[in-house]
Amino acid sequence: MRSMVAGALALMMAAAAPGVAAPAVAPAAATPFRLGALRLVALRDASNPVPNDGSVFGKDQGPAAVAGVLKAAGAATDTIALSVDCLLVTLPGRVVLIDTGLGPKAGGALLASLAVAGVRPGAVTDVLITHSHFDHVGGLLAADGTPAFPNATIRMSAPEWAFMQSQDRGKAIAAAIRDKVQPFAPGAQLMPGIRAVALPGHTPGHSGYEIASGASRLIDIGDSAHSAIVSLAEPDWTITYDTDSAAGKAQRRAILTRLAASHEPVFAPHFPFPGVGTVVAKGDGFAWKPGLP
Repeated sequence: MRSMVAGALALMMAAAAPGVAAPAVAPAAATPFRLGALRLVALRDASNPVPNDGSVFGKDQGPAAVAGVLKAAGAATDTIALSVDCLLVTLPGRVVLIDTGLGPKAGGALLASLAVAGVRPGAVTDVLITHSHFDHVGGLLAADGTPAFPNATIRMSAPEWAFMQSQDRGKAIAAAIRDKVQPFAPGAQLMPGIRAVALPGHTPGHSGYEIASGASRLIDIGDSAHSAIVSLAEPDWTITYDTDSAAGKAQRRAILTRLAASHEPVFAPHFPFPGVGTVVAKGDGFAWKPGLP
């Protein structure tokens, strides 16, 4: 299974530490739910078990500390289980996909999950990218290297687009999608019902997306938090995936504090599928309460 994804994972823009397990091919899955008058669908792409060896989570604390957090939550202590998932939003006249997973060359199941949801790639009108790490942009390209969503406009923040083009590992994808990209200012209202939320730190132009229907709200937090257990219980711990560790910690603490106070539903692409729930305060940190709106 690892051999199917090893080549593509070598292109990951995140500085993955040695020994991190390759994402595993996951079965296609689509979980629909309602947000006010809107139909949303959580889409499974892959599973990504990360070993608890101090290379990614709690690098400044050590595996024993991470194991303690996992044990307290009743989870296995040798591995941090992550998902790779995407979100589909149907708006009047638009079919919007947020992030694209690993892509077919890396064994991503997004296209199969879209088929389960009854959506053809050509029907997608807009692709919104939270940030340009490979597990979020790899699926922008089909297996033959052409755009996977031929009729879609691709949108990411202007700082993130600049960052993507500056990275050796991002240039190939950027070149293939250049004519389809429309960058936006951080925090911009992108269309009726979707507003970008500037969440820099994980990457320079990392964005969340707040989806609104009437009084109902849901925010896709991108990679503000990776583990539904460790990232929430200890938001101030270093995670290797953040390009700016200090800014990543500050942003993570700030957005989790806001969400625990507002009780706004959350989509977190690396939390256990379908990645929908709410953040609640717990001690000096937070906890995850899964559940559809």
